[in-house]
Amino acid sequence: MTQVEIINKSPHALPAYQTSGSAGMDLRAWIQDSIVIKPLERMVVPTGLYIALPVGYEAQVRPRSGLALKKGLTVVNSPGTIDSDYRGEIMVGIINLSTEEQLIEDGERIAQLIVAEYTTINWQITDSLTDTDRGAGGFGHSGTK
Repeated sequence: MTQVEIINKSPHALPAYQTSGSAGMDLRAWIQDSIVIKPLERMVVPTGLYIALPVGYEAQVRPRSGLALKKGLTVVNSPGTIDSDYRGEIMVGIINLSTEEQLIEDGERIAQLIVAEYTTINWQITDSLTDTDRGAGGFGHSGTK
């Protein structure tokens, strides 16, 4: 298990895996007063969390399915990426896709955080690519009928 340094300025518990098979950990809003988000309004919500990821890791901020289904709230730039060299507060860009105003309260679970390894690449300029069965078939071309 990889160790990640974290600072928690909020009074809320650290993000944690809720089950043994969970990939994500819930992020909670850290706000002084409840926030009302109007339909189609976007807002950045602080968490009070700061992390130092090792090089070769990223953290992805993703929507919570329950929040999206029940309230129509989702993450604007989903998934949002936190790079290993970022040291600022984890903030969550939220949008209200419902037709009603929605309330976010302090401590509410607003997104999930997934930490993943990644690799970096070097581009190799070429004049052609190897052929595949799929070829240049784009949207909707990866499945069978």
